[in-house]
Formats: sequence, structure tokens, C-alpha cells
Amino acid sequence: MSRRNRQAPAPDAAVLRRRLERVREAAGTTGLVVSPGSDLTYLLGRVGGSHERLTALVLPVEGPPTLIVPELESPGFADLPLAELGVVVRTWVDGEDPYAAVAHLLGAAERVAVSDATPALHLLPLRDALPDAEQVLAGPIVRELRMRKDAAEIEALRAAGAAIDRVHARMGEWLRTGRTEDEVGADIAAAIVEEGHARADFVIVGSGPNGASPHHSLSARVIEEGDVVVIDIGGPTPDGYCSDSTRTYSMGEPRDPDVIATYAVLQEAQAAAVSGVRPGVTAESVDAAARDIIAATGLGDRFIHRTGHGIGLDVHEEPYIVTGNTLLLEAGMVFSVEPGIYVPGRWGARIEDIVVVTDDGVDPLNHRPHDLLRL
Repeated sequence: MSRRNRQAPAPDAAVLRRRLERVREAAGTTGLVVSPGSDLTYLLGRVGGSHERLTALVLPVEGPPTLIVPELESPGFADLPLAELGVVVRTWVDGEDPYAAVAHLLGAAERVAVSDATPALHLLPLRDALPDAEQVLAGPIVRELRMRKDAAEIEALRAAGAAIDRVHARMGEWLRTGRTEDEVGADIAAAIVEEGHARADFVIVGSGPNGASPHHSLSARVIEEGDVVVIDIGGPTPDGYCSDSTRTYSMGEPRDPDVIATYAVLQEAQAAAVSGVRPGVTAESVDAAARDIIAATGLGDRFIHRTGHGIGLDVHEEPYIVTGNTLLLEAGMVFSVEPGIYVPGRWGARIEDIVVVTDDGVDPLNHRPHDLLRL
């Protein structure tokens, strides 16, 4: 009956306490309801589970934070320092109304922010229990904290980056002509776990024309001599922090005559974007650093996605490195830099590193070569 997985130790209690204090400061006069997911992991060090029964951390405008949790799920939180954090635990059993308990805790709050990923199964009863409160998304409140990583988070992401680098370093063990993308992908997924991840979240093996589809996954296509192959892989480590890295490989001499020159443009663009990362510049300026180089060679229409995304407890989170995002970068922000060039029906290429904004520049967390790697 249990749905709990083995959990990594929670962050230090002092770290969690400060996060709770900061999120309450950011919420101001807005009550918060944080359901299981990465926001709850950030605040308590544990995802937990809701399923059909409500689990939620309730942070009223006044009064202690309270964890509403089904009694049968409460053992999954037993090792957390909840008392030390000042979190009250309120268990409930089938037949009781947990939504009424949430409403009682929030009192007469005029505005309540609910986690972005709260299922409708729970959101609608919460709305009914709080008919007079304006209900909004909690994401804009929590993401302001989460996209500025502390030292422990950066070290966790550094370890994740090193683990996925080790997988790329072994690519020659599996990526060979005559094998299918499915076969190569299965070996890569196993290696992702072997090298220190909790699981493989995604494995993209885009060979030949499949490489021109940025979110291609796997297929039965047989990898051929001359193929260019995009390998984009990642997943969470046991502490929940994620890796994400892309390298592009060639099976011998590339079949298409435009590959070498085009790939050189991509390398230049990726390097320029990484070099442009520092505090005080906008997110969109990093995107432009890569995009302008690619566009100047007439290939602008073949770079069809943003240059990057934040990463942490989620593979994709704030900040997004994209045209129109005028957010000023700050030390502690962590995101991908991953321009790509895609030639429909023939081939594609992408280079992706995770980077940290430092006090005076940038610190890449991935260190595998950026060259078109020939196997």
C-alpha cells in the first residue's frame, strides 16, 4: 500500500528555517498553500505525496506553518526536523474534511496563493472552502527565492553536472553504428543511475534526421555511418537536484557536407553566450549573444528554441534565457546555455552546459569537450 520511495536526507534545519522565513516575508499578507512537488521539497526537504488525499503545507499570514497530512502518509515526514522548524503537524483520516482545516488555518485571508502544480482534484475543493478569498498562483512568490541558489544547492548541482559528464565520457561504450536509438538509450539510462543519479528523467538520442527535432526521444532507427547524433540526457540525483547536458557526436566523417562549418558556428555561439553571463546583464542578452551569431550566418531560422532554462529541483525552472526576458541576472542563478541548429530532414546539433552566475562572471558546471565528437 505504501507509495513512498527511499528519500535522501533533508537539508540542514537552519537552511530550511531560513527558506520558510523568506517565503513568508515574500508572501506578505497572502496566505500560502504548498502542495507536494518541488516547492514543498524546497521548503521542507521532502516531496511527500497527495494522490487522492490532500497533503499541503499551509503558511497563514499569522500563526505557525502547519503541515496538513493524511495520517497514513505521515511516517514519510517523520525524519524531518519539523518541530525545530516550528512546523505544526495536523494529521487527518478518511472521513474528515482536510479542506475545512486549511480554511480554518487561513482564517479570513483575503488572498491565498496555491502551488502551481496543485491538482484540480484538490484545487477545486480548496476554492469551495475559501469562497471569499482571491486565489492566485504561488509560483511568482516561491520562484523569486528558488532561482537564487544558496551554496549548498550550487554544490548539489555541481555534483549532478559531474555525474552527467561521466555518462557523456562513456558514450563510446554504447553509441555505435548498427545499433538502434532505443538500444543506445537503454544503456545510457542505466549508466545515468550507475554514475550517481536517482533515475534518468530523459534520454534523447537523435540520430541523422531525428536530430533535427529538439525534443525527439528514442526510436527504432538504426544509427548509420556518417550520422550526426544529438545526445541530451539528465535526471535528479538522490538529493533532488537535476542534471541536463547535451553533446553532439558524429559516427565517423559526417555525411552532410555542411556539418563541419555549421557546427563551428554553433560552437562559437554557445561560447559567446556563456562568456556573456555575469551579474547585471539581462537574461535576454545571453540569448542574443548566441542568436546573433547564428543569425549572422543566415541560419537564424534553424535555431528554434530559447537559449536556456533555469535548473534546480526541477529540470526546467526560472530563469528562462529567452528573448523578452529583461530579468537582471544575479549571483546564484543557475541555468542552461544550449543553442542548437536544426536542418529538417537531415541533421541537427546542440551544445548544452549548466552555468552558475558568480559574483563577477560565470562558472560552468559541465566540462566535457564542445567539439563535434567523432566515434
